[in-house]
Amino acid sequence: MNVAALPVPRLGPHPDRPRPYPPDHPAHLPLRPLWLCRTCGAPWPCAQARLLLKVEYADHPVDLAVYLSGLYHEATHDLFRLNPQDGPTPRDLFDRFVGWGPYRRGVVEQD
Repeated sequence: MNVAALPVPRLGPHPDRPRPYPPDHPAHLPLRPLWLCRTCGAPWPCAQARLLLKVEYADHPVDLAVYLSGLYHEATHDLFRLNPQDGPTPRDLFDRFVGWGPYRRGVVEQD
């Protein structure tokens, strides 16, 4: 893949969380515009990033929801520009970025 051909990320929320833990370890931050974890290579937010974000925002769930929603918007833009034909669907990205967060709701069964 030619890195020079990748689109330039927009000026949305800067993914600066979660902070590294322990402090001397690399942070599990996204590599934009691919949205892969810089540390483990998994789709971001990886399991470790989710865990660290939940701990870091334990007392501020609204802040976490707003942060994740902003990053969801940015990731949708970046990933669609990279691969508009067969990239992840908006629903897949919502589940990946926002659906696991503090305000998720289960599917309601209707009789």
